Amino acid sequence: MSASYADHFDAPAGYLDFARFGPPSREAVAALARAAEESARADHTTVNGLMEAERRARQAAARLAGSDVEHTVLLPNTSTGLFHAALGVRAGTVLVSRTEFPSNHYPWRRAAELGRSTARWLEPGPGGGVTPELVRAALTDDVVALSVSAVDFRTGFRVDLAALREVIGPDRLLIVDAIQGFGVAAMPWEVADVVVTGGQKWLRAGWSTGFAVLSDRALELLEPVLTGWTGVEDVARFDGEEHPPAPNAGRWSITNLSPVTAASFVAALEVVERYTVPAIEAAVSARITELTDTVREYGAQLLSPTDPAHRAGILSFTLPGHQPARVAEALHAEGVTPTVRADSLRLSPHASTPPTVVEQVAKALASLRS
Repeated sequence: MSASYADHFDAPAGYLDFARFGPPSREAVAALARAAEESARADHTTVNGLMEAERRARQAAARLAGSDVEHTVLLPNTSTGLFHAALGVRAGTVLVSRTEFPSNHYPWRRAAELGRSTARWLEPGPGGGVTPELVRAALTDDVVALSVSAVDFRTGFRVDLAALREVIGPDRLLIVDAIQGFGVAAMPWEVADVVVTGGQKWLRAGWSTGFAVLSDRALELLEPVLTGWTGVEDVARFDGEEHPPAPNAGRWSITNLSPVTAASFVAALEVVERYTVPAIEAAVSARITELTDTVREYGAQLLSPTDPAHRAGILSFTLPGHQPARVAEALHAEGVTPTVRADSLRLSPHASTPPTVVEQVAKALASLRS
C-alpha cells in the first residue's frame, strides 16, 4: 500500500484501535460537514438533495459486497441488521457462538423469548474460532441457520465462509456479522445470505453508518417483522392502509436515516474502492506480522491465530507478569492506543498505520522490563 492511502487520514501513527473505532478520512469528515451546513441553510431543494447520498452509499456498498442495490439496504448499525435477521427467522434452531460479541447474542435471545426460534450455543476453543468441524458436530435436522462473525472480535480469528456454507448446505441461512472484516478482508461475502456491517470501524465512516446485503434466499425465508413505513411499497402514498413490504432488501428499512451521515458513508466507501480491499488487506497483514513478532520478542502470549488463513487485522495478547492496564499505560506513554480488556490487550492496525508504530510498541514493552 503506497503512502498515498495514509495521506487521507489524520489519525496518529500509534493509533491501533481500529477494531473499536476507525477515525474517518478527511473526505468523510468534509462530506459530513458539508451536508450539515447544507441542512442548516435548508430550502425547498435541500432534503431531496441530501437524500441523494443514501442512493450513492447503497450503490457503493453493493459494489464492495459483490451485490446490487436491490439486495442492499442502508442501516444505522450492525445490531439493527442482526435484530432484523433474528426476528425474521420463523421457526427452528439457530447456531450461535457463545464467545460472540454481545450484539450477536441479544437478537437471538429476544427471538427465543418471542418464540421465533431457538439458539443453540456453540463452544469454540481458546482461539474463539467457529470452524466447519464445530458447526458440523452441532448440526441437526431442526437447524435452520448459522449466525457467525466473519472475524472474531477478541482474537481476530477469521472464519472460512465458503467452508461453513458447504457444511450447512444450500437450504440453511448463513448470517454474517462482517463488522470486523468488511473493507479490510477479501472474503467471499456472496456465499452468505445476510451480510451486515457497521461503518464506524474498519470502513472509517463514523458512527450511525452501515448496511446489509440479503440473498434471494433471505428475502424468501426471513419474515420482515420490523419493516417500517419506509420499507413498504408505494412509500409516498399516505392512505392510512398497511402496505406490503418492499420486494427487495429495502423491506429492512424502518424509517429514514440521516442523509448527513450517509454523505460521510459515501466518501468512506469510495476511498476503500479507490485503493481496493486486497491492497488494504495486504498492508494490514504486513503490520500485523511485524507487531506479532515484536510482542513475542517481549514474552507476550498470543490469543490470536498465526495461521494466515485464519488471521485478520486483530492481534490480542497478554504479557505474563503484567496486568493489561499496566501494559496499556506503557503503550500510552509511547503514543500507542490499544484496546484494553480486563484480561488482555488488542492491537488493530489499518493500512494507514506506518511501520514506525512497531518501534513505539517495542519501546513501551521494553520499559516494563526495567
